[in-house]
Amino acid sequence: MLNVDEIREIIQMVDKSSLTEFSYEANGAVIAMKKNTGSVTTVPSQPQVVTDTVVAPVQEAKSEEVTQQAEQKVEEHAAPSANYDYEIVSPMVGTFYASSSPDSEPFVKQGSTVNADTVVCIVEAMKLFNEIEAEINGEIVDVLVENGELVEYGQPLFRVKKK
Repeated sequence: MLNVDEIREIIQMVDKSSLTEFSYEANGAVIAMKKNTGSVTTVPSQPQVVTDTVVAPVQEAKSEEVTQQAEQKVEEHAAPSANYDYEIVSPMVGTFYASSSPDSEPFVKQGSTVNADTVVCIVEAMKLFNEIEAEINGEIVDVLVENGELVEYGQPLFRVKKK
C-alpha cells in the first residue's frame, strides 16, 4: 500500500499533468482520481457481493451529494478578502479534525499565531490521521471548516495573515 507522501506526490503529478483520470492498483488496493471532480476513490481489496441495482445508485448519489456540499463550502469561502494573505488547503480528501481528540482544545482557532511547522488540524484519510502544518508564519484569521466535516482535495481550511 502507498504511504501518504507517495499519494500526495501522485496527486501533485496528476494535478500538474494534462490527465483527467488516473488509477493505480497495488497489493489489491485501487486508487482512482478524476481531476475534474477532485475526488479520490478507494476500492476494497476483497470485493463484496452485493446487488448493483440497490447499492450502486445509493453510493453514487451519496458521493455526488458530498461533492456538492464540499463545492458549496468552497464557494462560500472563495470570495477574496483583503484581511488574509494565504489559505491553508486540504492536501487530500478526508475528514477534518480540529483537535487530536474530542476532549482536547483545537490545535488553532481564529486569532492563533502559527509558525510554518505548527500543526493546525488533522485530516483522516483511509484510516490514517495526517497532521496538516501551517507552512507559513502568521495569524489565523478564519477557520473555514467545522470539526468532523468532510473536506475535498484543495479545499481551503484556514485563512492566514502573514506576519
